[in-house]
This record gives sequence, structure tokens and C-alpha cells, in this order.
Amino acid sequence: MSTIAQKLKTIAGEATFPVLMALCAVHCFNDLLQSVVSAVYPMLKEDLSLSFGEIGLITLVYQIAASVFQPLVGLAFDRRPFVWSLPMGMVFTTLGILLFAYAASLPMVLVAVFLVGVGSSTLHPEASRITSLASHGRRGLAQSIFQVGGNFGTSIGPLLVALIVAPNGRGYVAWFLIVSAMAFYAMRRICRWYSGYLKANGTGARGDVGHRKLPLSPKRTVFVICVLMVLIFSKYIYMACLTNYYTFYLIERFGVTIRMSQIFLFVFLVATAAGTLVGGPIGDRYGRKPVIWASILGTAPFSLLMPHCGLALTVALSFCVGFMLSSAFPAILLYSQELLPNKLGLVSGLFFGFAFGVAGVASAILGEFADTYGIDAVYNFCAYTPLLGLVAALLPNLKKLPGEETL
Repeated sequence: MSTIAQKLKTIAGEATFPVLMALCAVHCFNDLLQSVVSAVYPMLKEDLSLSFGEIGLITLVYQIAASVFQPLVGLAFDRRPFVWSLPMGMVFTTLGILLFAYAASLPMVLVAVFLVGVGSSTLHPEASRITSLASHGRRGLAQSIFQVGGNFGTSIGPLLVALIVAPNGRGYVAWFLIVSAMAFYAMRRICRWYSGYLKANGTGARGDVGHRKLPLSPKRTVFVICVLMVLIFSKYIYMACLTNYYTFYLIERFGVTIRMSQIFLFVFLVATAAGTLVGGPIGDRYGRKPVIWASILGTAPFSLLMPHCGLALTVALSFCVGFMLSSAFPAILLYSQELLPNKLGLVSGLFFGFAFGVAGVASAILGEFADTYGIDAVYNFCAYTPLLGLVAALLPNLKKLPGEETL
């Protein structure tokens, strides 16, 4: 940890550090707004008399909007960067949050979450690519700084919903437009730096940092990407289970209040932020593959035990699950960028998009499963999905990219 602290001090002295912190803040604000949607599910279910299946449908529409467009956005801005892409995405998110606060029917809710999803699909690949460009070779550390912002935003959202929205009603979601305004402000520094970067590097129609040789053959690259997608599949099925249905599970099994369930969800999401911050730097030092292997497969003992515990131990195990599982995504994302170093936006969009898509489809299926068999059955079933982490054994060890530093 002292080595990580030393590197943090070093990177803090570099000119791009304020840009990385602005990217972290923007990711935080964006994902905070995204998390408000799922955090309000218990209130929404009661207000509109929705079934678990309809809750799953809402998540599916959101995740499809947030997933299908991400690779397209990444590819488009790889070819022709657009300096104001991040504010453009936040406009969609802002409109969606405003509509979500006052939606009086399921179709209106679906339109609202679709807009929020489009905003997310614009921000994630672009912000992730800009993070890599501003990393000065410390890509794992920079990506963790970026990712921890999103995890912190996701964790703080349910807590703010418990404090602001739950006591006063769903209309108070509109107060989160203040967060949107903060995001627009933070984007000003990023847009100025990115504009200067493009001019200084003469990238014109490209935002990457020059052509790099692929580490594997095209055929082998496709196979490895498929393995990474299996790992994303295993991670995000379980993440969808916890993020979208954990509050319902706690309410039904242990009889906690909606407000308390949001606080317990906050504990899980804080753990995901901590795990994300650790995963990137450790991957810089020891390699991406060990981090991927340990984080996904290492979640299995905790996930298998969780459905059979009391409330206190369930909350403790949820913290362990969140910490272990969340360290995987920065490593997977960076590993995939190392496979295709000339398509940072496309790769970021593909993996963010696939993650969102898996989570959306899983949420819809799990919602129907919960309606038919009960919420306990969902948790017993999903507890086994981290065992798919065994396929990480098929990943080759990649060489460090030129110019990339290790911790």
C-alpha cells in the first residue's frame, strides 16, 4: 500500500492529475444519478403497483439503452473525437432524471430510464478513453481513479435517496438535478484539456496515441475477448442481483424498512468503490490476469454463504462480495485495451456496453424468476455464478504496453 501511496503522490504532481480528478468526479456524478433509478425501485413499485417482472423490464430498457449504444459511441469518437461529447451525454441523463421524478405510468418511466441510459452510453466509453490518454502510462492507477468515482457515486446514491427521497416522495428525485449541474461544471476542465490534447498531438480525426502492434493474432484476440465476456457475464449477473434486488431481499427476509435497506445497500456499494480503487494498481504491479482470477472466483465463498446467514452476517458478507467482485472490472477493461490498443473507445464501449447489457437482461430474467419462485430462490441461484471465474485460467499473460509503468 505504501508503494501505491507513493505513486499516487507522484501522479498528483503531474499536469494531468486535475483532469483525472475531474474525470473521477464526473463519473461519480453520472453514476450517482444512474443509481438513483434503481434505489427508487421500492417506492416506484409501490407508487405504480408494479410487479418484479415490470421492475426487471424497467432495468432491461435502461441497460439496453446504456449498452447497445456504447460500442457505437466508442467507435464513432475513436474515428472522429468530439470535445463536447461528455456534456452531450449529461444532457440526456438530466432530461431522464427530471422525467423519472414525475413519471405517472410505466411507459413514462421506460422513456425516462431510456434517456438516462443513452446518457450513460455516451459518457462511459469517452471518459474511459480520455482517462487512458491522460494517464502518462499509469493506466491501471488512472483507470482505478476513474472507476472509483463511479463506484462512489453508485454507493452514495441509495444513501441520498434514503435521506432525501424516501421520507418525502419520489418527486424529490428532481433535487438531484443539482448533481447534474455539478457534473456540467466538472466537465469544463476536461473539455479544455481534451481540446488542447487533440490540437497538440495533431490527431485530427483520431483520438488514440498512435498505432501499436497487437499482442496476439486476430484469431487468438477474438477468443480471449470471448473469455473476457464470459467473466463479465459471471460478474454482472451477480451484481445485477445485488444492485437491483438486494433491498427487496432484505425487506422480505429480515423485515427491515425501506430506509434501512438503502443503508445496507450503501454498505455493499461502498465496498465496490474500495475494491475498484485497489484492483487497478495491483493489476499494474502483478498483472491483470491474477487480479481477474482472484476477484471473480474469490467471490464464490462469500456469495455461496450469504443466502444462509442472519442479517448482520449478510451485510458483512455483502461488503466482502462487493470488495472482491468490483476489483475485476478495471483489470478486465485494461486487459481488453491491451488486446486492442488502437481502439480504446471501441473496446471501452464494448465492455461497458456488454456489462450493462448483461445486467439488464439478468435483471429482467431475475425479476420474472422472483415473481415465480420468490426472492430467496434468486439469491440461492445467483450465488453460484462467480464460479464461472474458473475460465480466467484460459487468459494468456500479455506483455506490458510500450510506455506503460508498473507500480
